[in-house]
Amino acid sequence: MEEKLRQDKSNCLKVVLFGPESTGKTTLSKRLAEHYKTEWVPEYARDYLQKKWDEEQKICEPEDLIPIAIGQMSLENKLAKTANEILICDTDLLETKVYSEVYYNGYCDPILDKYAQQNNYDLYFLTYIDTPWEADDLRDRPNNRMEMFTAFSTALKEYHRPYVFLKGTKEERFNAAINQIDKLLKSKK
Repeated sequence: MEEKLRQDKSNCLKVVLFGPESTGKTTLSKRLAEHYKTEWVPEYARDYLQKKWDEEQKICEPEDLIPIAIGQMSLENKLAKTANEILICDTDLLETKVYSEVYYNGYCDPILDKYAQQNNYDLYFLTYIDTPWEADDLRDRPNNRMEMFTAFSTALKEYHRPYVFLKGTKEERFNAAINQIDKLLKSKK
């Protein structure tokens, strides 16, 4: 099982959109991938948990986290092979770890914890909660947005991840992200 959580080596830069639910990560991920004509890695948990909700009317449980993490890494490793210089990740295992710890009283499966810390990315974009809340079947914390944002911000600092804080309109976020990615691409050459 552990090998399924391991990040494959890749020559492309890897950027992660990171932060609480309903902060524009998916919208920005898709737009950045389109701009750079590359791959974006969708959030595996969204489809997995939506299917669970549709079939059983059940929400995420601790035993779902490892299958979600395996699915996420499978998508990332597959798409990294066809990415064009940069891979845009809608999420990563560190995000799954943060959700686990917040939702399950500090608990995170030790194997998930290990790979959340071990897998590497070139840059994180921490998305702020200044976007309108959009309810759906899976989102459940509209009144805890600052608490969730703080948990994500703390994780990036605790694990010394390189990150840029994104806030403002969709256009402001997009332009700030492009500016940072362009700098990364230049420094790689």
